[in-house]
Amino acid sequence: MAQKSRADIRRGVHSRIRKKVRGSAERPRLAVFRSLNHIYAQLIDDDSGKTLATASTAEKALAGKTGGNIEAAKTIGKAIAERAIQAGVSNVVYDRGGYVYHGRVKALLDATREAGLNKNEAAAKPGKEESKDNAKTEN
Repeated sequence: MAQKSRADIRRGVHSRIRKKVRGSAERPRLAVFRSLNHIYAQLIDDDSGKTLATASTAEKALAGKTGGNIEAAKTIGKAIAERAIQAGVSNVVYDRGGYVYHGRVKALLDATREAGLNKNEAAAKPGKEESKDNAKTEN
């Protein structure tokens, strides 16, 4: 049997994630896709099958020197958060698209939290340093 490519494996992981993650009108799905040169984000209402907002480095307004780095991902994260808030959305379900939550994907999703999406989620998770400090004071 032939070996699967990295893209085939990612598609399989993405399909397993999509069985569990579903967007609604109140809490749409924020889907992320990354290529070598660009990164894309969409807000999708799966109940009605409509895309509410999009942002990508392929847009002239958001394009920088390159779309394939962490700085570009942060820019797209801020842009999609602003467009979501304009569309009346404050909470989303994150869909990492089968990619590891690391690097550009993590930078994009963290930028959306900083820009105002899922405010309660950002406050609920303490950072690594804070949790270490709490553990030291409890002992």
